[in-house]
Amino acid sequence: MAIFYDEEQRIFHLQTQESSYVMQVIRDKYLSHLYWGRRVEQYRGSRAIIWKDRGFAPNPDDTDRTFSLDTLPQEYPQTGNGDFRTCAYGVRQESGSRISSLLYDGYEIRPGKGKLQGLPASFGGPEDVDTLVIYLRDALIGLVVELEYNVFDRRGIITRSVRFVNESQCPLTLTKMLSMSVDFREQDFDVLTLYGAHNNERNMDRRPLTSGIVQIESLRGTSSPQQSPFLALMRKNADEDQGEVYGVQFVYSGNFLASAQVDAFQNVRVQMGLHPWNGEWYLHPGETFQTPEVVMAYTHEGLNGLSHLFHIFYRNHLMRGKHANALRPILINNWEATFFQFTEEKLLELARKAAETGIELFVLDDGWFGHRDGDNSSLGDWFVDQRKLPHGLPWLADQIHGMGMQFGLWFEPEMISQDSQLYREHPDYALHAQGRPYTIGRGQLVLDLSRKDVCDHVIDSVRAILANTDIDYVKWDMNRHLTEVESGAYAPYQQGEIAHRYVLGLYYILETLTSEFPDILFEGCSSGGGRFDAGMLYYMPQSWCSDNTDAVCRMKIQYATSLTFPPVTMGAHVSVVPNQQTGRVTPLETRGYVAMSANFGYELDLNALSQQELDEVKAQISLYKEIRDTVQNGTLYRIKNPFDGNLAQWNFVSQDKQHVVAFHFEILSQPAAPVQLLKLKGLEVDALYRDVDRGTVYGGDELMYAGISIPLKKQDFRSECYRFEKV
Repeated sequence: MAIFYDEEQRIFHLQTQESSYVMQVIRDKYLSHLYWGRRVEQYRGSRAIIWKDRGFAPNPDDTDRTFSLDTLPQEYPQTGNGDFRTCAYGVRQESGSRISSLLYDGYEIRPGKGKLQGLPASFGGPEDVDTLVIYLRDALIGLVVELEYNVFDRRGIITRSVRFVNESQCPLTLTKMLSMSVDFREQDFDVLTLYGAHNNERNMDRRPLTSGIVQIESLRGTSSPQQSPFLALMRKNADEDQGEVYGVQFVYSGNFLASAQVDAFQNVRVQMGLHPWNGEWYLHPGETFQTPEVVMAYTHEGLNGLSHLFHIFYRNHLMRGKHANALRPILINNWEATFFQFTEEKLLELARKAAETGIELFVLDDGWFGHRDGDNSSLGDWFVDQRKLPHGLPWLADQIHGMGMQFGLWFEPEMISQDSQLYREHPDYALHAQGRPYTIGRGQLVLDLSRKDVCDHVIDSVRAILANTDIDYVKWDMNRHLTEVESGAYAPYQQGEIAHRYVLGLYYILETLTSEFPDILFEGCSSGGGRFDAGMLYYMPQSWCSDNTDAVCRMKIQYATSLTFPPVTMGAHVSVVPNQQTGRVTPLETRGYVAMSANFGYELDLNALSQQELDEVKAQISLYKEIRDTVQNGTLYRIKNPFDGNLAQWNFVSQDKQHVVAFHFEILSQPAAPVQLLKLKGLEVDALYRDVDRGTVYGGDELMYAGISIPLKKQDFRSECYRFEKV
């Protein structure tokens, strides 16, 4: 059991191999947060709350001016009754009152973990996880709030979610429904977030916490490339390998809010959950509302330590199905080779060349359906364009399989084009605001997935293709964000629910299709990495990391993505130069090594390559097949951060500790350049390691502490790969 309750002190102690999380019921009413950090064997009260009369801090008990909700470290803070910091939830009664007071009303501890209805969430049996539910109640309005804590003690992870129950005889409207809140009684942190844009996803932003609030959010209907639903607090001295780091990540694919607020007394309140703007939920008497889950990780071993916790946890307790821990095939995607202009013969010509190089999966991207010759038509018409594919998809799939490769197909099922048969028959299927013009994005509209009939239409359309064609892989794309988020299928008082209902509809579709077709490898995509989140990972064990395939940009994108997501989840392709996103010309070797650091593939016209380039491609594919298990199933150690300078370095260690792969990149050649060192990580100090390509043998301590001298070379965008085997 990883959850302990001291009845006398009314203290809850949640304990993992890495951490302790401690709460206490104060004055028989108030659930207070005491400690989250490095594991302690038993909490005996050292971190006691110091009570003090603070000016302008109101008191629920007028006989004790030292006690105020405005200074109390709380587990799930409310608003309107004396706490002026950010609240964790909001509720509006029919009278219009927004005042609520949640008081402690009991607890339950049980082994294992249940599902969250309609939502992706971590999973585990009684041997993996214990669950604590703490009940809070506002007796005046009949609202019960259930705080759920799931303790994965062997994984060093705690997850949190919240369930609201309307036990009154009147409707209630939830106006804010966060999934977690933690009050730290100290301020000495930096905050780390990931920001970006299309083609520039997940830049690392580390800044000191100061008075006020740091807030990240998405109001785009998806988790978005602009801000990732991740936030970490780091001690000032924390780096990749040492120092305390607290990380939280949202298992959700829609609008979110995450914040770190420093109050007047240098306490920090960290919160995460659904975004309250346009995010209300109407609860009839007897109804419930379930929030998505937040994954919480603590380590004293820096960002690499944090990543290892997230990577192992996601691979064992979030990613599902036969593909979760299976080796991924090396693929070629036809998009940058042909765009919309392809024929059967052109595809087969590309496929034949791919098979010759050793590629294992051929993916047909956009343009195979309706009359899709550009991005402004046919979305929703999931039937084959006979002009381009006169023999149909099943025939094409058979041809590809006959070459010894798997066959994959692109869809964008959440969208609808105005120039489509579906729109002409069902214009009401599109999200729209009655009486207002549509806002168009990328020449397309968004289907109203808050409606079950629309979701069922999507399921039936995709199912018809998957059931009648031998398909091994699906790329699921989503290329615009949500506007006019209203639905005529719901009452006026429910319009604030549509953004969340859209995401629930998406999850219903994905649950249905991935369950019906368990042998298909699904990959998520949103114009690249625009919806690379833990919620999608539950259904699709990999995502296209970015439409930006430039090797230099990808060093940063993949580096930052790996903070929480394992390399096997990151699609990474070699493309042509000059790169179509940046115009940069980088060596094929460097493009290959960067892409080999994740889930490897190609996105170019192999028939346009020289024989020398084709030979290099074959060598890359052969190399990746040798190192694939180490990269995809091993442990990643980040060494040099490309956001900090001219270098990028990382290495992988296989699960059995027998194999090591390391990469070194120098972005720009420097005059009078110093000799650079590559100091590996994660090796056994007393073991010997043989350089596979050079034959020399080194000690693990030597490779980690002294490091490898990198030969000087006058070349921009240079790269080196080192492989070692334990002797």
